[in-house]
Amino acid sequence: MIRVLLADDQHLVRQAMAALLSFEPDIEVVAEVERGDLVVAAVAEHRPDVVLLDIEMPGRDGLSVAADLDVKVIILTTFGRPGYLRRAMDAGVSGFVVKDARAEELAAAIRDVCAGGRVVDRRLAAASRTTGACPLTARERAALRAAAAGGTIADVAARLFLSPGTVRNYLSAAIRKTGARNRAEAARIAETNGWL
Repeated sequence: MIRVLLADDQHLVRQAMAALLSFEPDIEVVAEVERGDLVVAAVAEHRPDVVLLDIEMPGRDGLSVAADLDVKVIILTTFGRPGYLRRAMDAGVSGFVVKDARAEELAAAIRDVCAGGRVVDRRLAAASRTTGACPLTARERAALRAAAAGGTIADVAARLFLSPGTVRNYLSAAIRKTGARNRAEAARIAETNGWL
């Protein structure tokens, strides 16, 4: 029996996945959590073979949680973005499945990953090859995230505990690297590609 832990902040989605997986004779959902910051403790308590992780959850995002787990992980997300796939692979996940996959595809992915394989949505893998790696540094990504929240350069600098000149430099580099015209467009491009 393959023991699975589900981590998704959307109750209906999580419960529907659990119900669908309950029809599989060799898969058992042993725990469900709704927040990213509860996953590590739930894994320690329930000892699943595979963890299905959403990316965007309260408390902690699935990509950062995946890096802290010593268990097979499948990212299951609505956000099929090439940058997310790269970050997930860098975090050591074994699978990346987009939520519009069929139930039988998800069950097959769980079996494949449990058997030691890797599973990646093929459309997303192809898009990832054409998009390339994230060109932004961690500081440039942080500056774009903070700028996307709005405010002046001084506001962004205060949020990041940096000088306004340093923030301007990071944002200028991010604008140049994304090919954008301004910081709002750079943030949108980075978000669309899953770099933020």
